[in-house]
Amino acid sequence: MRLFGEKFECEQCKSKFQKYEDLIHHARHDHHVEIVKCTECGKEFIHEADRLHHARKEHEEKMARRIHKSEHKHETKSPSPQDEVDQHTRNFSDNF
Repeated sequence: MRLFGEKFECEQCKSKFQKYEDLIHHARHDHHVEIVKCTECGKEFIHEADRLHHARKEHEEKMARRIHKSEHKHETKSPSPQDEVDQHTRNFSDNF
């Protein structure tokens, strides 16, 4: 029986699921697949490539918005604690 909106398919047995979380549960319990988690938000993935894509899209875009936002602040204001942390993070990451 094919349900409307099944868009996540198990690569091993071709079972289909409406939610990605259901596919993760199926892979973990039926096929004993090792699941990888995002270190930032804890979201689970079946493949490392999917986790990397998620991290790049979700978390790097978020950081880019924060950096862009801080570039447009008035110079007369003293930096907020978050601004100082963001600046430190940018400076620290530049050293690698």
